[in-house]
Amino acid sequence: MITEMSLQNLPNSEQRLEAIFQAFNDLLFVLDSDGTILDYKTGDLTKLYTSPENFLMRKIQDVLPSEISTKIEDAVNKLRAGHKVIYIEYFLKTPAGDGWYESRLVSLSNGQSIMCVRDITKFKQSELKIKRQVDQLAAMRSIDLAITSGLDLQPTLLLILDHVRTQLNIDAACILLLEQNQFLKFAAGAGFKTSALQHTHLRVGEENAGKTALERQVLHISDLKTHQTGFMRSSLFSKEKFIAYYAVPLIAKEQVVGVLEIFHREVLETDYEWQNLMEMLAGHAAIAIDNAMLFKDLQSSNYELTLAYDKTIEGWSRALDLRDKETEGHSRRVTEMTFKLANQMGIKQPELSHICRGAMLHDIGKVAIPDNILLKPGPLNDDEWVAMRRHPLIAVELLTSIDHLAPSLDIPRSHHEKWNGMGYPDSLVGDDIPLAARLFAVVDVYDALTSDRPYRRAWSQTDAIKYISDQSGTHFDPHIVPAFIEMMNS
Repeated sequence: MITEMSLQNLPNSEQRLEAIFQAFNDLLFVLDSDGTILDYKTGDLTKLYTSPENFLMRKIQDVLPSEISTKIEDAVNKLRAGHKVIYIEYFLKTPAGDGWYESRLVSLSNGQSIMCVRDITKFKQSELKIKRQVDQLAAMRSIDLAITSGLDLQPTLLLILDHVRTQLNIDAACILLLEQNQFLKFAAGAGFKTSALQHTHLRVGEENAGKTALERQVLHISDLKTHQTGFMRSSLFSKEKFIAYYAVPLIAKEQVVGVLEIFHREVLETDYEWQNLMEMLAGHAAIAIDNAMLFKDLQSSNYELTLAYDKTIEGWSRALDLRDKETEGHSRRVTEMTFKLANQMGIKQPELSHICRGAMLHDIGKVAIPDNILLKPGPLNDDEWVAMRRHPLIAVELLTSIDHLAPSLDIPRSHHEKWNGMGYPDSLVGDDIPLAARLFAVVDVYDALTSDRPYRRAWSQTDAIKYISDQSGTHFDPHIVPAFIEMMNS
């Protein structure tokens, strides 16, 4: 290391300056106050933008390209205005190759300045590489969030395609989904000028994408114009003017779920890093597709299971109606009417479905009531009423172990409760009675009154509605009765 003392031991200031210049490999210019190049120093002439005879005694801002000269001119003006040191950074093509440079302009006491130019290409490349990797990580994070938070496949695929185009710097891309394990169908695309590929429907093994799906290998065509492909048969596709092409199999859990197709309108120069990124993006697309398919299958299974539950409930209700001929069709009617009343009062799904199931099963507890009581043609005695009034609790005992029906138990248990607390089995009062049971109680009594019985004829609608109105605040919720009457009148 050269110390200040040893510099003083050099013969003169000119030698000291020469020693300092030689210690660094930077390119140096001595500039006049207006930017005129008075002298230069470099150990490698190829680092110069042009040969010395083309720039000596010329303004440096007149020698360099316009986008750089503007920065130089601004720096020179700042030095004249009193700034001591100015830094600028720029990209420049030289005989030695394209590169990034950092220039430091330092003012001297005589009005001149020194411009020190350093090649920062390696640093800039590292910086750009780090930025590119950060952008890629951000893209993958964005895709992961879309996969985990969104159940709709279409927007997720479009997001993935946007990142494919941005991160791979290509013009267009599309995703084909595998259907029934034999057909590839267009699912989403980005960057296309025409609709040439939107009707794609290929068999596995057919054309480029089909071969990719069959062979599970990336397919690359460097120039589509020199290859006889199915694309060339489309007049619309020829308008796209694509040259480079990649087809990447989308594989999730060792199963092909689709193909990613990549298109570019120029020759595509790639490297290992680019191809690795392409396959990573394809992998995320495959995960998104697999996730959506799993959710779709789960939805289908849940729907089928729910349908099976509801059919079973209908079967139970039908069996009860068949046992008691007097009430045949009662369960279906009250279920439909309760649904309409609940809907009119603003109750939404899934509560509506729970209410309907509860209405369908409201008398399921009667399956345990002996025939001599349930089917008795005349009035019941006190002991028989005690047995009959157990059917709400029997219903709960029968259904409580079925998790799917847990939200539907309010009606089977509480539809014989009364607003004034004189009902059974729990003698609940007012709003303590579940809303579903209060709704159903009005409908249940109305249907019973307007149906024929062996011991009486059916009441008219007018008489039944008058009875309901008279019992408002006693048997029935006074807030529900007006809604019920409005529904019946309409």
